[in-house]
Amino acid sequence: MSGKTSEDYSIQTGAAPIPSEKSDPDAKPAGDDSIIDFEGPDDPLNALNWPFRKKIVVTVLYSFCTMGTTWASTIYNSGLPQVERHFGVGREVALLGMSFFLLGNAFGPLLWAPMSEAYGRKPSILYPLFGLMVFSFASATAKDIQTLLITRFFAGVFGGASLSNVGGVLADMWPATQRGAALLIWGISVIVGPLIAPIVGGALVINMPTVGWRWTEYITGIILAVILVAGFIWADESYPPVLLARKANRVRMETKNWAIHSRSQETETSFKAMASKYLIVPIEMLFDPICFFINLYSAFCYAIIYLAIIAFPIEFIEVRHWNAVVGSTPFMAIVVGVGFGAGVIIWGQLYYRKCLIANDNKLVPEARLMPMMIGSTFFAAGLFIMGWTAKLSIHWIAFSIGAACLGLGFFSILQSALGYLVDTYLMLAASALAANMFMRSILAAAFPLFGHALFDRLGLDWGLSLIGFFAVAMIPIPFLFFVFGKRIRALGKRSKMSFIP
Repeated sequence: MSGKTSEDYSIQTGAAPIPSEKSDPDAKPAGDDSIIDFEGPDDPLNALNWPFRKKIVVTVLYSFCTMGTTWASTIYNSGLPQVERHFGVGREVALLGMSFFLLGNAFGPLLWAPMSEAYGRKPSILYPLFGLMVFSFASATAKDIQTLLITRFFAGVFGGASLSNVGGVLADMWPATQRGAALLIWGISVIVGPLIAPIVGGALVINMPTVGWRWTEYITGIILAVILVAGFIWADESYPPVLLARKANRVRMETKNWAIHSRSQETETSFKAMASKYLIVPIEMLFDPICFFINLYSAFCYAIIYLAIIAFPIEFIEVRHWNAVVGSTPFMAIVVGVGFGAGVIIWGQLYYRKCLIANDNKLVPEARLMPMMIGSTFFAAGLFIMGWTAKLSIHWIAFSIGAACLGLGFFSILQSALGYLVDTYLMLAASALAANMFMRSILAAAFPLFGHALFDRLGLDWGLSLIGFFAVAMIPIPFLFFVFGKRIRALGKRSKMSFIP
């Protein structure tokens, strides 16, 4: 197994562990036969050497796991009017169902990321996915609003596993030359889930006017069950330390040589070390200027996508009087924008490689910001276009063009931010990404709660414009770090390790 560089994790959307750049943690010293390692670079046990078809299957399976989580976060919203009528609550209380789910996403990885290191990728993704399935069915059968909100929260906690751990699986399987494409495809699947779910949910609500909201949860549980069965059948463990530990246990029992072990078995990971890595350090890093502002910007953009889940039904169902299904199809405009954003990210990768070569293959973190600089303009413009075309007298395609700009900007900003954090913090990148996921989940949980009141009082035009002004205020962030980032990294306590004079 070869060591991985920070460049290999350039397009990542979860807090996957970042291996050492100096040496392979499972490397076997010369002449030490008691330490189990891979049998050369072509060992089939190493996930890097799996057949290409198997890698594709596992990538698709785990992408569906993540899509299942993000799907579950928004399909609930299709049945909000029914939830209000059934339980006799207001819109703000009903919206807590989505906010509690996203709040669970913020805290779930604190449990599942350590589980990934201790027990491997497969159990740390599929077992929590089973929990998400169970709580989805529990939400479908809730007898009161309190039960519904509690089950939605725990569904989010369990769903957070695929958001934090799938990136690590892809890093285990794909070599550096192919990993970026795999992570990009997975990143697209993350955002497609919450945007197509309202279309399916709308169809369920129309066809079942009284219990359609329950079936949004039932169908989620059924889909997750299918994914689970496929995952347990076709997905194998990929995490090298766990694979080598299992191999060492097997060889030790076969040979009765109790000295045989893997490198990862030489040290026992304590609860204190895990808590420091996944809880204390990420919180401390939020006070680092680079980590704070980059995470704040990407989290703001992520939260706006969930605010759009509130805005679209107002525009297309309440204003234009489309039905729940047709009124949800404009979400695809954001998906189209994400596709264009993927193109910007690919261009950004090519630009970064040129900068890397020009800098004697030394890291150039600020070169990661070019897609964010482009996306920042499109993101703010998309909000203003949506706001001032949200009128019955203006053709709906204009609003959709704004939504496409929003999707392009969002995806470019988020992916660029994650790549910049990885290159800036190197060995602490996992903590930086954990902080990013925590902040964006918290903001995504909060924004929908005030979104409906905002649009009720100001209308979509000024409501979206107000948010657009905040987006404009954040445009300088990538430009400032592009110019001054190197100097700021040199002064930072945790970022100076990536500073090269």
